[in-house]
Amino acid sequence: MKISYESVAVSSRIRLARNFRDYPFPNRLLRSPHAREQASEIVRTINEELNALEEFDLYDVGTLTEERAAYLVERNLISRDLVRNSAISAALITPDESISVMINEEDHIREQYFMRGYDLEKAYERITGIDDVISESIPFAFDRQFGYLTACPTNLGTGMRASVMMFLPAISRRGLMKRTVPELNRLGLTVRGASGEGSGSEGDLFQISNEVTLGVSETEILSAVEKAVRILVQFELRERERMKAEEGIGLKDRVLRSYGILSNCCLIGMKEFMELVADVKLGVMLGYLNAGKQPEEVMSDLDDHIIAMRPANINKLHSRTISEIEQNAYRAEQTGKFLRRSEFIV
Repeated sequence: MKISYESVAVSSRIRLARNFRDYPFPNRLLRSPHAREQASEIVRTINEELNALEEFDLYDVGTLTEERAAYLVERNLISRDLVRNSAISAALITPDESISVMINEEDHIREQYFMRGYDLEKAYERITGIDDVISESIPFAFDRQFGYLTACPTNLGTGMRASVMMFLPAISRRGLMKRTVPELNRLGLTVRGASGEGSGSEGDLFQISNEVTLGVSETEILSAVEKAVRILVQFELRERERMKAEEGIGLKDRVLRSYGILSNCCLIGMKEFMELVADVKLGVMLGYLNAGKQPEEVMSDLDDHIIAMRPANINKLHSRTISEIEQNAYRAEQTGKFLRRSEFIV
């Protein structure tokens, strides 16, 4: 069975950090007596410019309910730091959630473009178009020696992070991340969990991105990340085959047990859910489970279902905050229905 690139590289993201030349950086802006006035000027200007380009929804973080803020954080559209700066912060997000522009987080703006699958070049072209529009309305803080000036020195230079979310069950479960991470670090790259810095490797998902932004060009960053992704894809696919050959019926049994639990349970917490879904995804990739679609299509459907089953997403569907046991019951019920609709053949 031929397995596509997307069975490993799940999604791509380009993020740009920028500050404006004539305004205090957000940490100083918060302490300014003119904070609200200046923050409003920044938000109004960016909102007008971007909505002249295409449709963006404006979110005033200070007026968001706790549930709505949690929903946006869960979908990686805003950060917890943006919520903490709610007195001055806002976000502009396209209806399809492919572009998010956070305003007055750590920096004045954090522009992000997300896309399903693997295409950093496309993501880069898309977000730089947004960046050009913003820079025409308010001049960026820029230094000939240090490049774009940012609140954190690690973002100086290009201010760009290129990242790819990767599904690496074989590398992870076979204990090979211990030797993989130092090698990536040596190349100026970093490995984080699915939710970014400080997060764990939930569901065998890892985020690969550049660590260095100063002294390298945007083209060099893209090239370094793309090279690492190619190597990791080949490594993961090779290890999946070894895993299948060495573990044999034991691995198949684990996959089918996980599928059975997800299909029939009455309660399931988020942590266990992610572990079992990772088994199902691996089973699809190894040919143990077949839903009559290409494997990458099944992976995409499963990834969409995972997002829908996160706590804040479930609360949004119910239009209220429900208890943990209610969430667990709803997640179990909906996952069973999802798997039955998918008509998996064992």
